[in-house]
This record gives sequence, C-alpha cells and structure tokens, in this order.
Amino acid sequence: MLLGVVISAALLYFSLRGIRFSEVLEHVRSARLGSMLLAVCLATLTFVLRLFRWQLLLHGDDGRRLGAAPLWHAIAMGFMANNVLPLRAGEVVRTYAAASLTQTRFTSVLASVAVERLFDAITVVSLLAAGLFTADLPHTALSMKVARIVTIGGAAALSGLVLAALVVAFPLAAETVVRKIVPAEKLATRIITFIEGIRHGLSALGSPVRVAGAALWSVALWGTSALSFHVMFAAFGIPVDFSGALLMQGLIMFGIALPSTPGYVGAFELPIITVLALYEVDRNLAAAYALTYHVTTFLPITLLGAWSVLRTNLGLGSLRRGLG
Repeated sequence: MLLGVVISAALLYFSLRGIRFSEVLEHVRSARLGSMLLAVCLATLTFVLRLFRWQLLLHGDDGRRLGAAPLWHAIAMGFMANNVLPLRAGEVVRTYAAASLTQTRFTSVLASVAVERLFDAITVVSLLAAGLFTADLPHTALSMKVARIVTIGGAAALSGLVLAALVVAFPLAAETVVRKIVPAEKLATRIITFIEGIRHGLSALGSPVRVAGAALWSVALWGTSALSFHVMFAAFGIPVDFSGALLMQGLIMFGIALPSTPGYVGAFELPIITVLALYEVDRNLAAAYALTYHVTTFLPITLLGAWSVLRTNLGLGSLRRGLG
C-alpha cells in the first residue's frame, strides 16, 4: 500500500510539474459539454461490452449460460472497488461477487477473469501497435521505447493465452503430475479439484466460436474506449487523430499496471500528458484533459458499483469477507 502511495505521488508530481492551475481550470470551463458527456457515455459503455464478453468466457459449473444481471453487478462492484480500495482489490471483489451471485466455483470465475485480462492485453497491445505505426509522429527515442514495450507486452500476453489453452487441452497431464508429486491423497485431491476449477474457467479456450466471439467483443470494447478518448479530444479542441487515442490508451494500460493508489492517481495522468506532449499540446491543456477525463469517466462506474452493492444481497460485509 505504501509503495503504491509513493509511486502515485511521484507520477502525479511529474504529471503536474510546472502546471498553472488557473489555466487548467479555464480550459475545463471552456470545454464543450456535449462532447464531454458523449465521451463519458462511451467510456461507461465499455463495461456493458465487458458483460457480453464475460458471458462467452464464463459458464456455470453445469455448463449453463449465466444471466446478465449477476455478472453486471459483479463487474460494477469490481471496478468500483478498484477506484476506492487499495491493492487492486477490485478483481477479488468481482470474482467473489460473481461466484456468490451465480453459484459458480470461485476458481472457475477467477480463471475466466484471467482469460479476460489476456484478451485485454493482446487487444490493447495490437491497437497500440496500430496507433504507433499510423500516427504522424517523429521517429524519436520515446517512440522506439514504446515499440519495444509493444513487442514485449504482446509476446507476454500471447504466451499466457497459449499456456492457458494447453491447460484446457491436457487436463489429465496436470492431474498425473500432482498425484506423483503430492503423496498425501487428501491434499492431492484438493489440488486437483482446484485445478479442475481453473480448467473449467478456461474452457472457453477449447471452443473456436467462443474464442472468436471473445476476440470480437474485445476489439469492440477497446475500440469504444479509444473512441471515448478521441471524442474527449474534441471537447477540449485538441487536434489529435484516432491513432493518438490508440497510442494514449495503450500507454495508460501500461501505466495503471504499476502499483498505485485506488483510482490509479498519477498513473493515469502521466501517460496522457506524455502522449499529448508528443503532439506538442500545451501542458496546461493536456493536464485539463487528463484530469477531466479521469474524474468524469471514473464517477459513473463507481456510482453504479455502489448501487449494485445496495441492490444485491452481498452487501459490504460479504465483500469484506471475500477480501479476507
């Protein structure tokens, strides 16, 4: 927790160093409200798209298709938790909520969330690469570093997806290894049960149709997210094209992967201001854009998550027990 606070403080300092807040406030006041609201709506829509993708990736223990309502509540509560709780608790909250509301094994839900993240990584890195190679940017050391990040990130995500697919394809091999290594029958059975739950959560990777569907939903999700950045450009009169939005989105995803405070303070602003600096956008205008986008797009899902906590029977006490 302390490390996250230190890193967030450092990133926020570098983001806002030399900023004149009177000018930032003036840029915010003069922003086009219609474009700003549209950007917020598009950013919030991405959570609905996550719901449709998750229905493909996660089925019940009996193979049934899970209902939209419980999965939506889990998504909303999870992302709300990421915004207000430390230590990236949102994924645990989302997993616990989905398992409880759908009566599905925790390990199965957890594995499906891991697969989601792999699809996210591959899609974001691919779109980042597209933005990098289509953007009208000078061939600088920074752009070379970004290209290197794209290559490493893409290779890591693809390797994870292949490894997950192997677990699905060869379940008996994992069971054989466990029984050979673990002499205690009871403990071995528990480990195998755990692996079976993970394998069930990865079962979508055994269906080409579900994999293709998840890939399409991932492109739709992250394309919509990038569009929200682009529309917010229009709200502030920033002349950056859609390639710049793809580039910004990708760097933000790498930024928020760092340890930080709840809500990714600093880790969210610095990539935005850095990318806009490549386009020679005034730092005060870039800071106004970054702070406005961060606050306005994080509020809706936080409020929706709070509503889901009240709406479901889980409540804050149950979520705390899930975190414990």
